Amino acid sequence: MRNDFVYFTLISLALTAVIGYFWHPFFWVLVVLGPIILLGLYDMAQDKHAIMRNFPILGRGRYIMEVLRPKIYQYFIESDTDGAPISRIHRAVVYQRAKKEVDSTPFGTQLDVYAEGYEWINHSIAAHSGHDLEQSPRVRVGTAACRQPYDLSVLNVSAMSFGSLSDRAVLSLNGGAKLGGFAHNTGEGGLSPHHLSEGGDLIYQVGTGYFGSRTPDGQFSAEEFAKRCQNPSVRMVEIKLSQGAKPGHGGILPAKKNTPEIAAIRGVKPGTEVLSPPAHTAFGTPEGLLQLVQTMREASGGKPIGFKLCVGRKSEFLGICKAMVKTGILPDFITVDGGEGGTGAAPPEFSNSVGMPFLEGLAFVCDALTGFDLKKDIKVIASGKIITGFHLYRAMALGADACNSARAMMLALGCIQALECNKNTCPTGVATQDPELVAGLKVSDKKVRVANYHKMTVTSFVELLAASGLRHPSDINRSHVNRRISMAEVRRYDELFPPIPKGCLLSEATVPANWMRDMAEASAERF
Repeated sequence: MRNDFVYFTLISLALTAVIGYFWHPFFWVLVVLGPIILLGLYDMAQDKHAIMRNFPILGRGRYIMEVLRPKIYQYFIESDTDGAPISRIHRAVVYQRAKKEVDSTPFGTQLDVYAEGYEWINHSIAAHSGHDLEQSPRVRVGTAACRQPYDLSVLNVSAMSFGSLSDRAVLSLNGGAKLGGFAHNTGEGGLSPHHLSEGGDLIYQVGTGYFGSRTPDGQFSAEEFAKRCQNPSVRMVEIKLSQGAKPGHGGILPAKKNTPEIAAIRGVKPGTEVLSPPAHTAFGTPEGLLQLVQTMREASGGKPIGFKLCVGRKSEFLGICKAMVKTGILPDFITVDGGEGGTGAAPPEFSNSVGMPFLEGLAFVCDALTGFDLKKDIKVIASGKIITGFHLYRAMALGADACNSARAMMLALGCIQALECNKNTCPTGVATQDPELVAGLKVSDKKVRVANYHKMTVTSFVELLAASGLRHPSDINRSHVNRRISMAEVRRYDELFPPIPKGCLLSEATVPANWMRDMAEASAERF
């Protein structure tokens, strides 16, 4: 951080004094220490690189390696299944697009096409130019009961709260959303001034703690919720049932982190420990969830209301679908997260071994909605390691209408995956509340990078659409994506995730055999 440079300067001056006792001090200052000090001052003043602002001189090591990377990169290529948060290949893609650098690569594919898990799309001999396609495709979110539908971009910022992220990181994400015309999910930490000042479209997330929309004893308050939704920047509302990183697990905001600013945003008492419980108190049944959807829809003035979940017990989601049919109350959208989802901190057992993986969860939700003939009314948003245009394409092949991304947006901000999100020591100022580290992140630069990444990734998705001979995202289906199962076997997604007939779950007589057990366990009256 900046203090490091101050300490370095003081030590340098002390050494100069000692050396000057034997040699003329001005010679050493001018020839040796002077240029280093000037370089450090430049690093502190520039606004392009947070690492160099926070760690003058020493931070240059990271960018030296970035320059060398193309020459050594081919020797250290990691596959997409290497267990890292994001593979080197995908990190490079995000960084290059955020900076508007050339993101094409020479010498062909960088992946082992014969490795198990390798995926690709089928192009068409009748492929066409993507220039005549909609360059920024959007999807309208809003059922017949919605009075203020919203045209959502196919790529948006996934849920990340202020508190987990710094104020400047939130400002940069929202500023990027404003520049690029896409939506920014607030995360469950509440609607902060930092989400509002840049003017980007917002998805206001309400979690189990009801932060910003709660009574003093922590219950949901429709009155407080209505106040938040009056802001025109709030375009949609998302009820968080669970997240992929730690589904079924609550959280605690330590008293020392509960600053007066954060307490005011969350509607809690400052300096106290705040519980985010593992389950909602506003409802306890599938029908109760839909009643909350209806309450929020009225309180918000008819804005789109949906919910987010990582799929757990299939019967519980099917119970929600049964409740939709029974009550006639439909959410406007459903966001599907995967069990491999990321977070600043979570128990390893929950990160690694709880929750249905993203692809299976997304396919199941889309098939369940199709089986109850609800998919035509409810939009599905995919949120699971979305990085590239191919990831958008793959999610839509399974049935998604749009996608959210958290990791890639953080990388566009300058995150280097230091994996110190839970220690308050993030060196780039993205996931920390340390004022000295946060000071290194310049909003004016980073919001442009976020917008650049979004634009270039959506453009790549449109190009893939054209290469497939398709003209609209809704034309994509599971037959377009392939996955290598072994050296000798390849399957299309419609074979790996076979779709079910529309409306087949509305009658016991037409329920597919492999759905019968979960359907029998599902109930609209209980989870």
